[in-house]
Amino acid sequence: MGKLRLPFLAVILLVSLFWFCRPGQGLGSTADPGGGILIIELEGPINPGTAMYVIRGLEKAEGDGAAIAIIRLDTPGGLASSMRTIIKAILNSPVPVVVYVGPRGAGAASAGVMVTVAGHVAAMAEGTNIGAAHPVNAGGKDIEKTMSEKVVNDMAAYARGIAEDKGRNGEWVEKAIRESVSITADEARDKGVVDLVVKDMDHLIRDLDGREVRMPQGKVTLKTTGLKQVYYKPGFRDKVLKTISDPNIAYILMMIGLAGLYFELSHPGAVFPGVIGAISLILAFFSFQTLPVNYAGLLLILLAILFFIAEVKVASYGILSIGGLISLTLGSIMLFEDVGVSLTLMLPTILLIGGFFVVVAGLAFRAYHTRPRGGTDGLMGEIGEVMERIAPEGLIFVHGEYWRAVSNERLEPGDKAEVTGVKGLILTVRKTPNPLLDNH
Repeated sequence: MGKLRLPFLAVILLVSLFWFCRPGQGLGSTADPGGGILIIELEGPINPGTAMYVIRGLEKAEGDGAAIAIIRLDTPGGLASSMRTIIKAILNSPVPVVVYVGPRGAGAASAGVMVTVAGHVAAMAEGTNIGAAHPVNAGGKDIEKTMSEKVVNDMAAYARGIAEDKGRNGEWVEKAIRESVSITADEARDKGVVDLVVKDMDHLIRDLDGREVRMPQGKVTLKTTGLKQVYYKPGFRDKVLKTISDPNIAYILMMIGLAGLYFELSHPGAVFPGVIGAISLILAFFSFQTLPVNYAGLLLILLAILFFIAEVKVASYGILSIGGLISLTLGSIMLFEDVGVSLTLMLPTILLIGGFFVVVAGLAFRAYHTRPRGGTDGLMGEIGEVMERIAPEGLIFVHGEYWRAVSNERLEPGDKAEVTGVKGLILTVRKTPNPLLDNH
């Protein structure tokens, strides 16, 4: 029962975690804005986790009857797919959405440019910047030339269309994508990229009062005087999703999960590696729901695990281990579509996890093919010394113990005999040649 307690508690903990992480749930929910201003704080990379957080914030603003939703933005960029998800939520929101790049020192780079110009009102704090929106891969490197042209053209047309629809400088937005230009807040206002430059949040809310914005249902005049401000901050669920939505974290979780389960299968009864592996694997698959997974890459990684397991049973002289490492490497490279795991993380992980699998497989192979040392199986083939004449039954000293033995041959005290069978507490033996006598 002691061995079952740890896995049971781990399962309870995991179930509790996902109960709080259900849609509409989470720790850190905010009070009802009651027709006030809901402020959604979006900081850090834009990924599926942050996109879901913004969507829930806008849904809350609509459900609670907020007059305005303000997205306070400070981001270095992120995934194009998540950016488009946020933009669609902004464009289709029945509540006016103000995207505010702030506070001082904040920035809206890469995907943050498109999110900013998509707002019904775009504002920046003094001392902020916007731009550098040229698409790159998840590792921060330029995309291969032919693919880059397709991605850049698509992104430029998408962003320019949004900017012009909002009456903003679509030409500059396209330039930010094609040439990675970046400008200050004052320059952005002068070029018509944003509508307002303010000192802080209070000044923004004051300047929004009486401003007219175009909504899907028609023109709306904003009234912000006297409205209470309510902050919608990331709760426990949002922080978990933001963390595991990173492809690097998802990759590490999957590798830890596979290693833990593999160790548990090759060494039954260890328990702890199996528990950690199961939890890590479930979290990895949960994060895969928010990431563009290439299942060919996932299958290659699973195939690598099968190769390592087969190494335990088959004497391939390392061929299966080499095949497993190749499959693991190719699967890791192909695992995610459009986004990639950082090579600086991938290579050490492959070497570490691959080495772990090879070492564990070697130990398991050795244990599997090593002759048993204890029990009746451990007596087979052992050589003992006859202590009492065996004709056909007598006494033999073998494996550090005295045993009753039978043989088809007559054995005298001092003769050496090999154990050929065990039946109950009686051994079957046969005489072994005496090298000294054979030499004579």
